[in-house]
Amino acid sequence: MKRILLDSCVWLWWLDDNPILGKNAKALISDERNMIFVSAATVWEVAIKRQKSGLHIEGDLQDLVAADGFIPLAIDLFHAQQAAALPPIHQDPFDRMLIAQAQAEGLELITADTIIPKYGIRTVLARV
Repeated sequence: MKRILLDSCVWLWWLDDNPILGKNAKALISDERNMIFVSAATVWEVAIKRQKSGLHIEGDLQDLVAADGFIPLAIDLFHAQQAAALPPIHQDPFDRMLIAQAQAEGLELITADTIIPKYGIRTVLARV
């Protein structure tokens, strides 16, 4: 059993059944033995993109997380402190939160972002 956190783009690719999401990543996400987490930061980021750029996703984002049996991951004060304390390798605040949550909760992060692995967290390449 693995404990896996989805990066925002990975969650969107999963929802859209986008072929850019690699076979290994799909297998990990669809394996019922794995615990798949979606961060509140991801839902927040996607909601902003939906509002500002017209990203088209049908339905309530919270319901979409639940419909796939994914586990919502709240942002707590420790996560916020950890994100702020990270070295300034990555500038995106949403990604910094995901990195902090992965560190704090012992999660692997499925991502396509090539900067995130520089933080030394366990990552899975999303396109493989």
